Amino acid sequence: MRRVLLACALALPGLASCGGGDAGSSSAVPAPGEPGEIPSPVAPGSAQPSLAAGDDGRVYLSWTEPGPDSTHALRFSVLEDGRWSAPRTIAAGRGWFVNWADFPSLAVLPGGRLAAHWLQRSGEGRYAYDVRITRSSDGGATWTPGVVPHADGVAAEHGFVSLWAAGGDSVGAVWLDGRKYVAAEDGHGDGETMLMHATLAPGGGPGAERELDARICDCCQTGYAATSAGPLVVYRGRSPDEVRDVYVVRRVDGRWTEPKPVHADGWKIPACPVNGPQAAARGERVAVAWFTGARDTARVQVAFSDDAGATFGLPVRVDDGDPAGRVDVELLDDGHALVSWIERTGGAAAEVRVRRIAPGGKRSAPVTVASSSGERASGFPRMARSGGEVVFAWTEPGDPSTVRTARATLGGGR
Repeated sequence: MRRVLLACALALPGLASCGGGDAGSSSAVPAPGEPGEIPSPVAPGSAQPSLAAGDDGRVYLSWTEPGPDSTHALRFSVLEDGRWSAPRTIAAGRGWFVNWADFPSLAVLPGGRLAAHWLQRSGEGRYAYDVRITRSSDGGATWTPGVVPHADGVAAEHGFVSLWAAGGDSVGAVWLDGRKYVAAEDGHGDGETMLMHATLAPGGGPGAERELDARICDCCQTGYAATSAGPLVVYRGRSPDEVRDVYVVRRVDGRWTEPKPVHADGWKIPACPVNGPQAAARGERVAVAWFTGARDTARVQVAFSDDAGATFGLPVRVDDGDPAGRVDVELLDDGHALVSWIERTGGAAAEVRVRRIAPGGKRSAPVTVASSSGERASGFPRMARSGGEVVFAWTEPGDPSTVRTARATLGGGR
C-alpha cells in the first residue's frame, strides 16, 4: 500500500510546543511510585511488547523476536511472584509482517484461556498482510493454527488489531482493513481504509464480518475496553476533508452504534500520524487517552465518560509540553486514569512517562519510567494493572533491540 506519511507525524518536530504545566497539576493527586525494573525474559533483538492482565491479576507479556533463517516468533511470559516465567512460543515462521507500529497482541479470556494475533504477509506489496488469530485452552502450552478473520482475499493491509473475550469461548476482533484502498490503486473503489469487526466462534472459525466505519485513518492503533454496557472500541477517524480525530463505537444490546468523536479536536492532517488512542473501563466509567496535533500543538489528552462511552467530558491535557504520543491508559478504582506516553527531552532523546489524572482535571506529578527515544525504533510502550501495581513494557532501541519491563505501586486509591 502506497501512502504518504508526514515526517511530523512520526517525530512531530515542527509542531509548536506550549508549556506542559497547567493549573490542573496538583500534589493532591498521588503520583505512582518509582518504577523498579523486572529482569526481562526476552532474547536479543526482541521488540514490539504487549501486556494483558487476567481477572486473577496475573500479567502476561508478549513480544516478537527474530529467529534463524529470516524467521520470527511471537512469545509470551507470565509475571509470577515478581518474576517472569520461562518464555513460551505462541507461533513462529517465515513471511511475517514485523513493524514498529502494527504489532502482535495477547488477550486473556475467562478460565485461563488465551488468544493472540500476529501478521502474515499475503503478497509482494509493502503493506500486503493478513491477520492471524490463534487460541489456547491450556494456559499457553498449545495453540491452534492461525485463523484469518477476514474473507476478502485481497493482498492489502489488515492489521492494528484489538482482541477481547466475546462470551463463552468466543473472541471478538477489530482491525483496519485496506481492501478498498488497494482496489482504488487498481482503478476501482475510493481508496479508503475501513474499521472491520468479526467474532471467532468457540470452534475457531470466524463469523460474518461487519463494517463499523467505512473511512478511518490508515495506520493508527485501535483500542478496546469492556464496559458494563458492552465492548467499546476507539480509533482515529478520517473525515472527507481529512480531519483525523479520535472516534468511539460501542456494542449495546447486541448492536454496534454509529461512530462518534470522543472530542472534536479538529486535527486536519493529510496523512496518517501513526499514533492511535487507547481506552480503559470499569463498569460505566471509561477513560480514553490519545495524541493530537490540532492547532499546531502536540498534546496528549484524556477524557472521561460516566455512561459507558455514550458521552465524554472535556479532555484534560496529560503531557509536559513536547510529547511524541504513543499512549496507553488504565482506569483505577477511584475513577482516576493512569496515562503513559513518550515525552521528548531534546534531540532524539525522550522518556517514557506516566501520570495520574483525576476526572475533574487535577494531575499528579509525572513519573519517568525509562529513558527512551522519540524515533520509531522505540515503538509503543504498554502497561497493565495488577491489583495495587502497574506493570510497564517498552522497547529499548539498539543493535540489537530488547524489551524491558518494570513495575510500580499505584499510590493513593487503586
